[in-house]
Amino acid sequence: MKTTRFRFSAVLLASGALIVGAGAPASAQYNQKIGNDMSQCRNGAGPAVLVTVDGVKSAQGRVRVQTYRATSGDWLQKGRWLSRIETGARAGTMTFCVPVPSAGSYGIAVRHDLNGNGKTDLSSDGGGMSNNPSINIFNLGKPSYTKTAFPVGSGVKSISIQMRYM
Repeated sequence: MKTTRFRFSAVLLASGALIVGAGAPASAQYNQKIGNDMSQCRNGAGPAVLVTVDGVKSAQGRVRVQTYRATSGDWLQKGRWLSRIETGARAGTMTFCVPVPSAGSYGIAVRHDLNGNGKTDLSSDGGGMSNNPSINIFNLGKPSYTKTAFPVGSGVKSISIQMRYM
């Protein structure tokens, strides 16, 4: 009887470890640094977001595109971005393909680190967000996720973001 109980307990413990391990990929979805692979936005691809960023001030520095789930717990919260594309800036218009994990509601934030120092310099760096919400001194550049959210289905969603500089 003891042996049977021991084996049963061992099986339950092993099953519990598998179930707990199954939850790991959800947290692994955060903080994915990816390249700008335009093939993921071709016809028949998806779910993904084709992001056109207009008004990049100059070819100096780096442009960063980050994707978030459109929830109060994720939008612009430290460490809660899903994916990040970072590349050298090009003046004018830049285009990015951002795959998303599944159909749902998302928000995208873009930052132009003009001097490439990795810090936000309010007097020189630029930024923009999905749906191009107004940014002012009262919301300090962090509009609600409800203003930046957009739906993504199983295909490719196209959006445009206008960069803003001080």
